[in-house]
Amino acid sequence: MTYIVNDNCIACKYTDCVEVCPVDCFYEGENMLVIHPDECIDCGVCEPECPADAIRPDTEPDMEKWVEFNRKYSELWPVIITRKDPLPEAEERDGESGKLEKYFSESPGEGG
Repeated sequence: MTYIVNDNCIACKYTDCVEVCPVDCFYEGENMLVIHPDECIDCGVCEPECPADAIRPDTEPDMEKWVEFNRKYSELWPVIITRKDPLPEAEERDGESGKLEKYFSESPGEGG
């Protein structure tokens, strides 16, 4: 089992999760985070830290695409270990549907 970040993170990018991760397996894109599924140790401490409920175990239904999505971008984006402010539109976009199609950016974040 591993944890993944899904599209609830897009356009919010809360980073409360990165500070509690004991193995630094979060990677930062321009407008979301992902978890490297091969680095995650399945401890689960990140899941309750996410205000947008964007971190889920891969054992839930239909998570295969998110495992591969997280793997792909964690290999392209820089690691993030320090908490940052969420995106300015985070509260407004939290819970919005269709965020992958509307807002996702493949560009990397700054990391750090």
